[in-house]
Amino acid sequence: MKPARKPAATGNIRIIGGRWRGTKLSVPDSPGLRPSSDRVRETLFNWLMPKLPGARVLDLFAGTGALGLEAMSRGAAQAVLVERDPALVRNLRETVERLAAQPNVQVVAQDAMAWLASAPAGTFDIAFLDPPFAEGLWEKALTALLPVLANGAWIYVEAPADVVPPAPASWALHREGRTREVRFALYRAPDGHSADTLRYDVSAAKT
Repeated sequence: MKPARKPAATGNIRIIGGRWRGTKLSVPDSPGLRPSSDRVRETLFNWLMPKLPGARVLDLFAGTGALGLEAMSRGAAQAVLVERDPALVRNLRETVERLAAQPNVQVVAQDAMAWLASAPAGTFDIAFLDPPFAEGLWEKALTALLPVLANGAWIYVEAPADVVPPAPASWALHREGRTREVRFALYRAPDGHSADTLRYDVSAAKT
């Protein structure tokens, strides 16, 4: 059997804050792979800053691992990165090894929806949901995600700019923003404190 093809790297992004700030993450040439931009990640992690220390995070559809690893860099305690593409899984594991993060970062080589069906209940404090846009998995994934979240959890959702995935019942929109390409939103569980709703338009900033 031939070894899995390692996708050619088309560029890289960087972890933008915390202990691994400046670390390059390669962006392989893989269908549907679309890492969150630096600007979007900077905004998201400013929102999450008070919640990151000690958090258990889940990065579904992990791709480059940019969201889960950024969270770890900024103080999260544990992360699970779920990715089905064998070449991307190998890339993730190489990155985790390079960062010496193996004790606290687990890379799961499995389809995200299949993994959620048997994942441990009530485990994660923060979940990142940024599936391949062409597959339209937001609603299905959100429904499957809820049982694995701890009380007071947070969910980040990224989608095309003109798509607003339905939020889970009783969950509150905490923050949202848009660029020309994507809408990104942070929700918190119904047992959290009363949420405020603020909008942030990244595209309004000069590029």
